[in-house]
Amino acid sequence: MYYLILENGQYATGSAKPSGSKEVPPRPHHSAVWENGEWVMSVDVSYADLRQQRDLLLNETDWWCASDRNPNQEQLDYRQALRDLPANSTPSLDGNGDLLGVTWPIKPEL
Repeated sequence: MYYLILENGQYATGSAKPSGSKEVPPRPHHSAVWENGEWVMSVDVSYADLRQQRDLLLNETDWWCASDRNPNQEQLDYRQALRDLPANSTPSLDGNGDLLGVTWPIKPEL
């Protein structure tokens, strides 16, 4: 199996090595970009991963704010802290694609 950067800069894998392609180590994460001879995690990708994880946590607590519910202040503060994360964080991805540099708020007990 070859791991390749094609002439157009795209990443590819395959059993054949096309002319003009360059063999590289396997990409460590689907969002990694090949730059200057190494795999690099983009800051944009880090923020996208942060927002995606944050949105999942917000979605899990949407029911707290349904019209027939009265969320307590701790629940409201948790949801606000999640919404504030992108502005209050400097996210990055490690070599395995795991999100670093984010202090997640603690979900209150029900």
